[in-house]
Amino acid sequence: MQTAKSPTTDVTQARSVSTSETSRCFTSQCSVACLHAPLDRVSTDTGSNELSPRGCEIVTPPVRRTTRRDALTRPRSQRRICANEGRNTHTHRRESKAVQACVYNKLHMSQVRETAHVIMASTSCVVGTFLPTHRSGTSSGIILQRFPEKDWSDTPFIDGIEWFCQPQGWALSTDRQEPRFFVSVLTDIDANRHYCACMCFNETVAITPSKPVDEVHTPSTKLINEEDPVEGEGAHLTRSLPAITHHSIMYAPKCLVLVSRLDYIETFRSCLGIIYTVYVENIGVPLETLVGNILGCIQVPPPGGPQVRFSIGAGDRQALQPPLSSSLPTTHTSVCLLFQQLGIRNVLVLFCAIMTEHKILFHSKSYNRLTEGCRALTALMFPFRYSHVYIPLLPAALVEVLSTPTPFIMGVHSSLKTDIAELMDVIVADLDGGAIMVPDGVSLPLLPEPLLSHSQEALSMVLQPELSCADHAFPPSNLRLTQPAMLDKEIRAIFMRMFAQLLQGYRSCLTIIRIHPRPIITFHKAAFLGERTLLDCDFTTRVLDCMFFTSFVCERGPPWRPCDVWDELYSSMSDQLRLEAQDPRIVLLHIQELAQQLYTNENPNPQPYVQKILKPPDGAFARIHQPPLPTINTGQSLRPVQPRIVPIGLHISTIHDSRHIVSNSARRLEVLKNCINCIFENKISDARKTFPAVLRALKSKAARLALCTELAQHVLGNKAMLEHQQFDLVVRLMNCALQDDSAMDEHGVAAALLPLATAFCRKLCTGVIQFAYTCIQEHSVWQNQQFWEAAFYQDVQRDIKALYLPRVVDTSPSSRHSYDTMLSPVSPREIAAEQMRVWPALDQEKQNELVNSEESTLYSQAIHYANRMVYLLIPLDSSGRNHKQDTAFEEERVSNSITNSVAESDSADAESGFEEQDPGETGSNVIKLVSRFVDKVCTEGAVSAEHNRSLHQMVPGVVHMHIETLEAVHRESKRLPPIQKPKILTPSMLPGEEAIMEGLRVYLLPDGREESSGGLLGGPPFLPAEGAIFLTNYRIVFKGTPCDPFACEQLVVRSFPVTSLTKEKRVTVQYLAHLDQWLQEGLQLRSCTFQLIKLAFDEEVTPENIETFRKLIHRVRHPPHILNHFAFTGQVVVPQTPLHKGKEKNATLK
Repeated sequence: MQTAKSPTTDVTQARSVSTSETSRCFTSQCSVACLHAPLDRVSTDTGSNELSPRGCEIVTPPVRRTTRRDALTRPRSQRRICANEGRNTHTHRRESKAVQACVYNKLHMSQVRETAHVIMASTSCVVGTFLPTHRSGTSSGIILQRFPEKDWSDTPFIDGIEWFCQPQGWALSTDRQEPRFFVSVLTDIDANRHYCACMCFNETVAITPSKPVDEVHTPSTKLINEEDPVEGEGAHLTRSLPAITHHSIMYAPKCLVLVSRLDYIETFRSCLGIIYTVYVENIGVPLETLVGNILGCIQVPPPGGPQVRFSIGAGDRQALQPPLSSSLPTTHTSVCLLFQQLGIRNVLVLFCAIMTEHKILFHSKSYNRLTEGCRALTALMFPFRYSHVYIPLLPAALVEVLSTPTPFIMGVHSSLKTDIAELMDVIVADLDGGAIMVPDGVSLPLLPEPLLSHSQEALSMVLQPELSCADHAFPPSNLRLTQPAMLDKEIRAIFMRMFAQLLQGYRSCLTIIRIHPRPIITFHKAAFLGERTLLDCDFTTRVLDCMFFTSFVCERGPPWRPCDVWDELYSSMSDQLRLEAQDPRIVLLHIQELAQQLYTNENPNPQPYVQKILKPPDGAFARIHQPPLPTINTGQSLRPVQPRIVPIGLHISTIHDSRHIVSNSARRLEVLKNCINCIFENKISDARKTFPAVLRALKSKAARLALCTELAQHVLGNKAMLEHQQFDLVVRLMNCALQDDSAMDEHGVAAALLPLATAFCRKLCTGVIQFAYTCIQEHSVWQNQQFWEAAFYQDVQRDIKALYLPRVVDTSPSSRHSYDTMLSPVSPREIAAEQMRVWPALDQEKQNELVNSEESTLYSQAIHYANRMVYLLIPLDSSGRNHKQDTAFEEERVSNSITNSVAESDSADAESGFEEQDPGETGSNVIKLVSRFVDKVCTEGAVSAEHNRSLHQMVPGVVHMHIETLEAVHRESKRLPPIQKPKILTPSMLPGEEAIMEGLRVYLLPDGREESSGGLLGGPPFLPAEGAIFLTNYRIVFKGTPCDPFACEQLVVRSFPVTSLTKEKRVTVQYLAHLDQWLQEGLQLRSCTFQLIKLAFDEEVTPENIETFRKLIHRVRHPPHILNHFAFTGQVVVPQTPLHKGKEKNATLK
């Protein structure tokens, strides 16, 4: 036999190891054999399937058998290892010393995915115990043999595999144990999972008792039957031992291991069981033949391929059926078993824990139950894939791994329960006891209602079908009894339907920012949460922030790809829900239909195949004179699923939840439209009459979006010059629309107003123009980087669509507020799908042109948004050091994903030419924020490094120039005539009552009582009211008029005795729409007379006056004399203690 050279580059070269070399390397009992085959090996003919020399068969039309002579006549570079078995006994025994070669041609890499048959197992090894020197010694696992001896470049050997072959440790035992089979799952650095199938059994060993130090002989270990090796093959294992008369018989564990990236657990069980049976029963089949056939000849077609019928050479008959789809998980009965072990409620809690990235730990006495439990829980996540630490069988020696700060799913043996009892942030599930333990410090959000209750009802209906007729006097005798395999799929169908409902409309929130050379998709989280009214749902928010949701968008976001069961379910879910609302009885029918599809995916071949698997007789493991395991000598085209346009399903704008619908009449929208028309027609008096009604109408989302549409219709070109009064009213409408939206901009109002803020302007003087963005900067949405990213991606998608369909897309500002151009004949997803379809047929020059055009689109839009961010983030008074943005920028901005940014360095400032100028604290913070945004979107959009660098160099210059421009705008804006305010009305005093402090201009705010603001009870709205707050020696008095002069002309007076004050509280008042100004500070006064005064101080009131007012209240409410509690007539008024201004400045330390 010819020995192959160890390969380095070409993994398809012939590989074999000589018998003599193996004998020299492994002369002790602590040697290991392992067969290692590449994972992506392909057959010779793309249209046919190779047959193994021992009856390995693929159920397809017959093909020509490759003979050994053909194999040897082919070039050396095209050979590969497989097992070959002779036809007669003499040849059979002669060739069992080596693994013979069988040849397959090497295909081009582009053909691998369509024609490759993957080898079932990549590694086979024997793992044994490194025996101690005496009974009390410790044992450890050691690899006795492995195949191949040298790693191949495409499938390196996994280090530390011996830890997972005996998770509880390699300990000697005084009792012989039955053979065990379990599967450990290992994950490599590329997140690929390797399934390690282990067949564990015991071998008898003789342990020499410990001897005194003065004795001559050294303690030794030997095998019981090593003096009688089988057929001379194990003679090299014999070790010269001194004659000892007293031995202790013990049993050492040994494992046969198959390592594969394929998840065919039952096939692994059968193959390892056959090897063990041949060894135990001493069947005349060389073990080399069995291992060689497993690793070299059994090729598994890709998903959707035909059934493979094969034999590994021991007279067995086996069948292996690939699933129809590679995206669907294969569970068999593991999900059903998990519900039987833990129950419905506990599994739902674990499901919510895994979906919100918590740490989950299973423990059981069975290794198989641990593996199946972890597999079942991750299968319930479909269509998501678990992307964190996944170790179903954690060795006892690695239990400290449970202290990792990252989320995980792990399993440990129940013997380690005491070691895991003190884990304070890990949810522990006892599979044997059917209980889970959630620590007190773990915040675990559950599914939102009604999904949680509906899921529980559906699970009860499937798992307990007799529950519906349990109270019947005459229960039916023909109850539906579902097989465990089908019951497993029905449970999975319930969770798939739950995800389809939870994610309804998600495809409408996908933003396409690149098509070529590969599609880049982002998800508009704020739009999804806002349209689905899920902003307050902690579970959904956490799911959308998880790592596996980002992977889900990347995998299932492209509009042109192969579809599976999930895509069909998502597109038809709205129709199913409508039918189920009319007839709830068809819910079970829909679940069963989906379960049948999942079952067919795992069992696509309806024809049963009777397999013949060799098994040892009962009690064979307990044979006394069982020899040790001998050392092993070493030495068709499938049509893939065609891609198509992914169905979009129900648009998110058409999904309505009746619980959250806010009525908004067409009359209010008509009033809004008329008011805006009056503003732009310069009918200011008519606009002011309807202005309060418009402000109240803007409480609804539909009115705010309608405002954006109406304002955009009055923009001609890139600029709309307004008069002063027009400008003030438009700015008030913008601020009112922004005040009711959160910082996430879930309804897209801020994104729609963004282009309008740079369009509306007024002329302050010659050469000085003030834009609307200088008056709407105080809203928190402008400081949220997620908003800027989402708005940027929406505009990029619009421009990408215009790149391919310039005549269809409307690029006017009126179209920018919508998340999707629904009125366009062709959606961006359809354009992207068509471009992805024709991409392979384009020549290289055309492909490069499209790639450059898309990159230029992103680059120009990034420049545009960098300027917009500077406009909205630099305050009008940029020199003011007390501006609230100075501290707000210090907080870390949260982004949709983590990107390494160069914004923290000073290189951008140095290269921009402005290094000698100091932009101030606000300017520096804005530069960092804009640079971080530029770095993020350019990285996501695959913008070239040169363009990215030029953007970073541009940002400091834009900030400096804008600060210089704002100086003139701020100077001229201060010269504008002040807004006329109503005269302060003096309250009527009681006899003996005197004013202690002059009135401060304030606004009386609504305090929640409907009778004071009209509302549902009708009547004129008194609040909010503008006036002044007065302090007397007896009362606190507010007197003013309603802010809406067209709704009510009455006076508003509210007062209570100052000594009845029980609580004073400072309140933070944000933008008041009816006042068109930001009021920084407010005060809430509550008395024991059931009165409440909630004030907002006018901007003309200084903080010193507010503090003086608060001190006077505290001084007067506790007067020095009893007579000062009331205002008396005809008596001498006790003078108040004068307040010294010097003491006010240096008051008591707080």
